[in-house]
Amino acid sequence: SIVDLMKLLDLDSSLAARKELAAELHYSGDTSDSASMNIWLHKQVMKKLAENGGKVPADLQ
Repeated sequence: SIVDLMKLLDLDSSLAARKELAAELHYSGDTSDSASMNIWLHKQVMKKLAENGGKVPADLQ
């Protein structure tokens, strides 16, 4: 889950932090639908990690 992934990366995994991250990554869906947002966020964070050689990019910290 995105919560587990964020905890693993030592990032704040609270709902407020996930909504903020979604906004920063230009999520166009409804942030009230946390299940859909979480799935989208997980994909985006994994993509950012892959693009950055497995390291957490500064813009996600």
